[in-house]
Amino acid sequence: MRLGIVSTAKINLLVLAGARASTEVDVVAVGSRDSATAEAYAREHGIPRAHGSYDALLADPDVDAVYISLPNSLHHEWTLRALAAGKHVLCEKPYSRRPAEAEEAFDAADAAGLHLMEAFMWRHNPQTRRLVELLPEIGELRAIRATFAFRLDDETNVRMLPELDGGALMDVGCYCVSGARLLAGAEPERVSAEQVMSRTGVDIQLAGVLRFPGDVTAELTAAMAFDHQGLEAIGSDGTIVVPDPWHCHSGVLVVNGTEVRVEPEDSYRLELENLAAAIRGEADLLLGRADALGQARTIEALYRSAAEGRAISPLSTSSAPKP
Repeated sequence: MRLGIVSTAKINLLVLAGARASTEVDVVAVGSRDSATAEAYAREHGIPRAHGSYDALLADPDVDAVYISLPNSLHHEWTLRALAAGKHVLCEKPYSRRPAEAEEAFDAADAAGLHLMEAFMWRHNPQTRRLVELLPEIGELRAIRATFAFRLDDETNVRMLPELDGGALMDVGCYCVSGARLLAGAEPERVSAEQVMSRTGVDIQLAGVLRFPGDVTAELTAAMAFDHQGLEAIGSDGTIVVPDPWHCHSGVLVVNGTEVRVEPEDSYRLELENLAAAIRGEADLLLGRADALGQARTIEALYRSAAEGRAISPLSTSSAPKP
């Protein structure tokens, strides 16, 4: 798979490392908003071609697929442009907080016969697969706790800007939503949320409660004000605790008090290889329309709940695109 990178964002470093570790992916081009930045980035990272605009990258005939690492508010626009240019797309998470945009994007991908995947790299890791395999060890699932938090003091950071769809839920809380949905094996029927706002106008901390079918509940905490992460599944007969659920560096799961270890692997390499295999027709995408739509509906419902002070059903969220 010949991959082009749309932007020079910091997250690219992890994707570039994953590509270098793979025999199935070559990063062949990078695009930036100006030629000098693109050329400097290409030299620094050994990328053969540099383009001085994102459109120029999309017009490159030697690019099969693009990785979009732009700020959240630009994901949808540039995904549609990439699909229109005939490129497969791996878009950084979260794709969108607007369900209608997720629907529109996957409709466009289907119409063009192209692949589109939201880049939740943790889902590709064998640690995550082992977590799901171990769920029967704790009996009937009753509750889930998911946390992802880090400290961010720079108010000019894109994560702190409402016009770029920043905020704790969008940046790291989306992992908690993904984890709860995976463990529950279903979409939430109802959600409630409380948020703490930053001076810039984004949620710097958000706590949510999700109710799933079968009376399974999940508690989520996302924040940009302190450091913590974890994922816990609580069952009728025990618990599974994952201390490092999102980065998957440790490969450790604690099942009913006993450590289970998984050999760590590069999540970014694995997600790139999944897309490459799908393009070759050798595998299905791990994450497709249903997962992206479930994510967007839940995120939108959490924000609506926090704003309106009431429980929201994600299935009742608006399907109309935002003007």
